Amino acid sequence: MTIKSSNIVWHNSTITRTDREKLHQHKGVVLWFTGLSGSGKSTLAHAVETYLHKINISTYVLDGDNVRHGLCGDLGFSDQDRVENIRRIGEVAKLLTEAGIITLTAFISPFKIDRDNARKCLPHGDFLEIYCHCPIETCEQRDVKGLYKKARAGEIPLFTGIGSPYEPPTRPELIINTEKLTIEESIEEVIKLLKEKNLI
Repeated sequence: MTIKSSNIVWHNSTITRTDREKLHQHKGVVLWFTGLSGSGKSTLAHAVETYLHKINISTYVLDGDNVRHGLCGDLGFSDQDRVENIRRIGEVAKLLTEAGIITLTAFISPFKIDRDNARKCLPHGDFLEIYCHCPIETCEQRDVKGLYKKARAGEIPLFTGIGSPYEPPTRPELIINTEKLTIEESIEEVIKLLKEKNLI
């Protein structure tokens, strides 16, 4: 990205990330949930947040639909806008991680290069990609928002999985089969990953 602003200087904080993590008593990290619409990303992200909150972990969920009501309200769903959407989320997630918070992002984020760029924003080990794997047939059967039906009717021309591609992660830190696992089993898999990484 080219920075257009001139006459700006980075200001180092007097409070470090380490200071903030000591206050929270855990490390900051990004849990990046990706998958097709209807694969269970938001449901799982919010369920994991609830679990972590109950054990006094500082968290925040960045949800795909929610950020388009504000931060990314000026963006549509063209390939270019999707790239910018994920770039912004990556930068926000980085800031929250610097604050010592466990950030859970729930975005289709269909393009591998955009997820890789979000990973590059963060120090090694601070980005955990979690692929909510679910066949498109099952996602369509769920169709909780009625989006697949609209896409099949031609009302949403660039819908991921139908009119626009989804590139599955090739080396995610975790794959969760949300077609077969219960929400409780899925939460357990995420918590297990966090413990293995000594993040909680």
